[in-house]
This record gives sequence, structure tokens and C-alpha cells, in this order.
Amino acid sequence: MTSHTSNTPSNERSGPPLSRRAFSTAVGATAAAAAVGAQTAPASAASASAPGGAPGERPFRAALGKHARRPNILFILGDDLGWADLSSYGAPHIRTPHLDKLGRQGVRFTDAYSGSATCSPTRFSLYTGRYPGRTKGGLAEPIADRSVGLEPTHPTLASLLRGAGYATALIGKWHCGYLPDYSPTRSGWDEFFGNFGGALEYYSKLGLGGEYDLYEGDAEYKDLRYYTRILTERASEYVQRDHHKPWLLNLNFTTPHWPWIADGDTEASAEIVRRIKAGDRSALWHADGGSVEKYKEMVEDLDRSVGEVLKALKRSGQEEDTLVFFASDNGGERFSYNWPLSGNKSSLQEGGIRVPSLLRWPARIDGHQVSDVPVYSPDWTATLLELGGARPDPAHPLDGVSLAGYLLRGEVPEERDLFWRVRGERALRRGDWKYYRGKGGADQLFNLADDRREQADRAAAEPERLAGLRAAWERTDSGLLPYPTGS
Repeated sequence: MTSHTSNTPSNERSGPPLSRRAFSTAVGATAAAAAVGAQTAPASAASASAPGGAPGERPFRAALGKHARRPNILFILGDDLGWADLSSYGAPHIRTPHLDKLGRQGVRFTDAYSGSATCSPTRFSLYTGRYPGRTKGGLAEPIADRSVGLEPTHPTLASLLRGAGYATALIGKWHCGYLPDYSPTRSGWDEFFGNFGGALEYYSKLGLGGEYDLYEGDAEYKDLRYYTRILTERASEYVQRDHHKPWLLNLNFTTPHWPWIADGDTEASAEIVRRIKAGDRSALWHADGGSVEKYKEMVEDLDRSVGEVLKALKRSGQEEDTLVFFASDNGGERFSYNWPLSGNKSSLQEGGIRVPSLLRWPARIDGHQVSDVPVYSPDWTATLLELGGARPDPAHPLDGVSLAGYLLRGEVPEERDLFWRVRGERALRRGDWKYYRGKGGADQLFNLADDRREQADRAAAEPERLAGLRAAWERTDSGLLPYPTGS
């Protein structure tokens, strides 16, 4: 893939191939495990001479001979966090020192995407490693009632890793179906503490329908403190346990999703609760509340919360052997800072699907790296399964590709298509080129290397390229479930 430097601090290096360390542990007899344990290739000349280095930067190397083990996995999601809402991605008014540090200690991805443009379809793509349109529940954009969910019979990241010997837990927002039929504990997670729905009021835990929505396992759990504080405490406790096996923790914050309530905003909370109890089904949308400053406060609180969990991980002595990944579930909303991208959450323009993404694994991956390789949610499923020695279910083939070879063995990723579909919009990225059709119905073509803002439509100038990308999109779409009639 073509590499382009973008928003790269002077002490970070951009573009493939990444610096990586050897991963040579025996992780079982599966084919996936054998691939992970392959001989590490030496760093390429291109890697060794990549521009943009600074004095004191860690050298490109493969740390051969070091003890190796399957990583613990801490996978953190923010909720509706925009691509440029972190200071390391360009936010001029938001300070996120803990997340910025996480990126400096590993890899910051500039061209990483969510699996869809809204909450639950992206979670389907991450948990299954497949396009949301492969399953009935993934067609809801997002899930808003009890009619659909992630079928317990469908293999997931958690169920496959659990089968390979991992302990699994999900703390925070599930949003892949409601009780009694759907739950994380029915889909491979040993433990669940969090909310089932797409949004809740941060203190009362009341959801969109006025229902109470905080659970431990499948039972209601009463705690009326600020939700982000509760999730941070729970996650910190989990990572500090005396684990006797590798573990997966999906930590899904609701911050900075509406309603726009920061820690301490008890008066605003009480007003929203009053409206919910009076039957106002739109109260949680908080259309008459929030501000850029309130949003800043929430994002910075998310940053502090992640920092607390990472400090707990360090105290536990597991930091070196834990892979930490942070991203957003989709693009930003009303108060998000997305410049220079166009569009927001729910759109397949870049601002709706390009998300901040950070990865750290001290034992295997060098820090101060920037990658502009296009990647998205299903890829992380495939990658984590390979690193954990878990074999994907052949009856449910993955749509993502493992990045383990890129991250750890110096393999240059092959160019492939990234595909998205939502009601009324379609998009496909191949290399630097993106095919997009919005709700207006016109096919457009953009070169994202030159035009991340998607303003210079190259459709008329490149008709053959446009036709080829459109045909590729339609081939993939033909293998997916159709949207319900009238939706």
C-alpha cells in the first residue's frame, strides 16, 4: 500500500513497514497459532531508513530470544469520539495526555476505520470479524428494540478466545441485543458488567425507554454514581486480579455519547430524569443541551479514566505482556472536532467512519510509530484471534484480515478493499481511492491521499476506476443480507 505522512510529530515515524519485535511463542497446535509463531523476518532497509526520526527514538529492531507468551488483551472503545478529538490527532482545545502517551508507546493509526457508521453495527463487526450485513442483528443501525441481537450461536472474538484458554469479560456498553435472548454471557464473555442499550443517563442509568439499564451478568445492579467512574473502577479491579490464564477485557465506555453530562452535573442529570419519567422519549438525545466546552470536559474525563485503568495495569505487573488497543466505535457527533474530515456519525463520509486508533504491546511492538495503512474493525478481530492462538470458525469466515504479519513480522500488507454499507449510503476504499454514494444517489470518487476532506470528486475524470470500484462494492453487497423491505 502507498504510504503518506500525515499529522506526524517529529518523534514518530510514519508508513509501512512498521518496526516490530519477534513473536515466537508456541500458542497451540492450530494453524493460526503456527502462523503467529513463524520465524520473524529482519527489518527491511525501507524500515531502517524511514524519514522523520528524532534523537532518542527507539531503533527499529526485532528483539529475538526474549521470552514470549500470548498477550492479555485490553480492548477499549470510546463512544462517538471523533477522529480528531484527541490532541495527538489535532484537537486544538482538548487535552488527552494519557491517550497521547499510549499512542507514543506503540502505534498511532491515521487511516483506521470503524466497521460501520453507528454503534451496534460496528460492535457486530468487531465481535464477529464480519460485515454487519452478514447477520440479521447487524442490519439494525443501530439496535433500538428487543427484536434482534447477536445470536448466541454465532462465534465471537470472546467465544473463540475462550475456547483457546482465555478468561473473557465485557465491562460497559453492549448494544448487541437485550435480555432475555441476547447478552454478552450468552456470546462468549465469562463476565459482564454494564448496560445493554445504546445510551443511558449517566447517574440514574435510565435508558431510552425509561428502563433501568445497569447489570452485573443478567441481573440489575444498583449504583447511582457517575457511570464513567463505575466502569473505571470495575476495569481497574479486573486488570489487577491474580489471573491464571491470559485474558480479554472489552472495556466499552459510553463517554462522550449524549446526554452531555459530565461528572458533577447533577442538576442537568435531574432535569433529564424528570423528562424521561414524564414520558419524553427524546430526553436522552439532549438536543437542547451540551456545548463544545461540555464535550471537551467529557473527552478529557475519558482520557483520565483510561489513564487510571492503565496505571492499574502497570501496578499489576502485566503491562509488558498486555496488548492495549483504543478506538472509537464510529465517527463523532454534534460537538466533535473532525477537521479536516467531512461528515459525522451515521455517514459513510470519512468523518463518520474514520476513528482514532492506538495500539501498544511493550513486549513485541516498538513505540513512536505512525501507520497510515487502511485498517478497520474486522481486522482487529482477525489479528487478536491469531495472536491468541484461536482458529476462526470455518462456517463463519472472517471478512477482516490479520495484521499480525504487518505488526510483528515485517510483512507489507496486500492492497485489499474496505467495504461499508448503511441505509442510503455505500462506500469502498482501495488503496488511496474511495468510492462513495451518499443519500443524494450520485456516485463519487475521491483520492484520499490528496483530499481527505472529500471535496474534489474525480468521478468524471476517472470513469474506469469508478466503474471498477462500484462493481467491487456490488459484488460484496450481493453476498450480504438485504435490508428489510421499507427500512
